[in-house]
Amino acid sequence: MPAKNKPSPSLLRPLARRFGVLGLCAALMLPFHAVQAQSSGGHRLPNLGDGAELPLGVERRLGESIAREIYRDPDYVDDPVLGDYIQSIWQPLLAAARQRGELTPELDQQFAWDVALIRDRSINAFALPGGYLGVHLGLIAAVNSGDELASVLAHELSHVTQRHIARMIAQQGRQGPMVIGAMILGMLAASRTANPSSMSAANAVMVGGQAAAMQSQLNFSRDMEREADRVGYGVMTDAGYEPQGFVTMFEKLQQASRLNDNGSFPYLRSHPMTTERIADAQARQQLLPPQSAAITTPLHAMMAARAQVLTNPGVDVLRALAAHADVAALATAPSARQAGVLYAAVMAEMRQRNFAAARQHLARLQALAKPSLNADAQRVVRLLAAELALTANDTMTALRVLSTPLALKPDRASLMLLAQARVATRQPEQAQLAGDALRLWLSQRPRDASAWLLLVSAYELQGDSLRAIRAQAEARAVELDYPAAVDRLKAAQSLAHSMAREDKLDRGGHIEASIVDARLRELEGLRREQALQR
Repeated sequence: MPAKNKPSPSLLRPLARRFGVLGLCAALMLPFHAVQAQSSGGHRLPNLGDGAELPLGVERRLGESIAREIYRDPDYVDDPVLGDYIQSIWQPLLAAARQRGELTPELDQQFAWDVALIRDRSINAFALPGGYLGVHLGLIAAVNSGDELASVLAHELSHVTQRHIARMIAQQGRQGPMVIGAMILGMLAASRTANPSSMSAANAVMVGGQAAAMQSQLNFSRDMEREADRVGYGVMTDAGYEPQGFVTMFEKLQQASRLNDNGSFPYLRSHPMTTERIADAQARQQLLPPQSAAITTPLHAMMAARAQVLTNPGVDVLRALAAHADVAALATAPSARQAGVLYAAVMAEMRQRNFAAARQHLARLQALAKPSLNADAQRVVRLLAAELALTANDTMTALRVLSTPLALKPDRASLMLLAQARVATRQPEQAQLAGDALRLWLSQRPRDASAWLLLVSAYELQGDSLRAIRAQAEARAVELDYPAAVDRLKAAQSLAHSMAREDKLDRGGHIEASIVDARLRELEGLRREQALQR
């Protein structure tokens, strides 16, 4: 936390998952009179460069100060299967934004562009300073297609590329950016709890009286919303997604707005669905040649089912999901619905450890996959089979499933599940194979905390304590917990010195010790910088 009076982790952790979309940040940074002026004055937005009063590095650090709390939250989810699906949508959007010039090379290089999954049933997504974005599992479970999900991500991406936060901080000038980070967290606490005593505690977190006065202003200015709609629509369509997804997503949220006023749709409060915005989206759609409606694919149906189960619903919901697979009418339903229902049933039974029933549903899903599903959907079914085998402690079956050619596509989910299966054998030879694959992956994608932690287990099985401790440090550094990373590196340094004195450090060990020393110096500097921000 960047505030001097840091709230306790016990307050922040259950609240960090409640981030409303970037409009929440905007409300805290923009005075009420400025919101009114922009909403009613009809002025055009400033050009992209007008947010330059806030340096990109400062905005990135502001985002890091908030993202650090998200990574610590128990409802932060790193699910490789869902993560790969989100990335399959996110990466084309980034590529389109680059091609259009919305995402400049400098912005591309300095911002994180990380997308986090949050275990929350609400329909929500958020964007933070510095290119940190997040998606609630409830949003994935609610949308009907990847096109609708792409419309939300493109809108959030555009808030960041247009530097809406930077513009607001520039207008707010009186507050330092890191103080504003504290205000954001305090506002989250105040806006998402119904307990009066907790509300008082949350209000105490805020810096000054301005944040408390802004509790009713949780949305961007209308101009900024329109700009994010316009730019996001162009990014989405240039990335190859059906423009109809933008319209149907608006209509879905408007319907939810009429039916829900219980806090379950924070996206609606921070991104109000005005008639004007919906009309604009429909008008853009009418300017295009006739398009086919965005349809639910089997892959999306299975990912929506996975998101629903990963929100940790109660036993009654899990039983209901499993029961849906036994409905006779399912056999005549479209393949997408069959795939989603059967996938949910497998996961629901697996969560209840009813492995025999889970295997029966899986067999039906596999039979459907062969003639009806494309290669990506078939791979997802194959990964589910491996996941079921691992959960049932049938490691050899998991290895066999993951060794088939279809499952060997170099995606993160296949890599992680195969490494988990090899580590689960408890055999040093298999652990070495897992370690080799993980090291290759991390050489290209070093910001993968879960891969570093899995590498820890592989090293420990091989008896390589020095590398295991350094891998622990790297995982903590990826999560922006620099004090913990420094602590682990000091432990690795101490172990290396002890091994050197006992003449147990081979050539590879000396190289690793040098890496530890260099990383310790680097992370010590980041830790000091992080401490100054507090």
